[in-house]
Amino acid sequence: MSAFWAILRRDLRLALRQGADGLLAVAFFLLAAVMFPFGIGPDAEILRPVAAGVLWVCALFASMLSLERLFQSDYEDGSLDLLALAPAPLEAVIAGKAAAHWLTTGLPLLIAAPILGLLLQLPREGYLPLEAAMALGTPTLSLLGAVGAALTLGARRGGVLLALLVLPLALPVLIFGAGAVEGAITGLSYRAELMVLGGFLLAAAPLAPFAAAAALRQALE
Repeated sequence: MSAFWAILRRDLRLALRQGADGLLAVAFFLLAAVMFPFGIGPDAEILRPVAAGVLWVCALFASMLSLERLFQSDYEDGSLDLLALAPAPLEAVIAGKAAAHWLTTGLPLLIAAPILGLLLQLPREGYLPLEAAMALGTPTLSLLGAVGAALTLGARRGGVLLALLVLPLALPVLIFGAGAVEGAITGLSYRAELMVLGGFLLAAAPLAPFAAAAALRQALE
């Protein structure tokens, strides 16, 4: 756990100094969601049925913007080799980097989502499940993204490959996240969708760091 907290603090300090990745993700999230009322019209009857799906799709793409750089900068300056040779488990290092990615990207998206919900005429019944679903779903996206970033490390056009790998894996999170909001809006229970999202997170939390560590060791050989 000491390695986890050390990497988490290190990546958070680097993110605060640079500030580009988190701001870029939030800016993309805001701009992409704002474009929909201009494209399909400001009519509330049109926006309400698609609001949940629009927010989740925009959040998914926004969270992927900084994934390519998750290990790339450390790989380029040689820090990743030192981390791999350190006595600390590489899985703990990856878990710390995924947690830092969520805190700098997923958490700002979680905070910005209700504001965009107002813009997209999301009914008030949908805000609580939206926040709960994103609180469970966005960490899973960061963990899945860590696996994709490790698999594409050092590859040419890694960003395209990363999207092709992560998007199919993230599709269930998108479906159940939007389904929770839609269920609440229509008066149905959304507990099942949240439990599924929680199951995804519980499965990804221990498995994704091991998969990403195996991919990183292969890339560093």
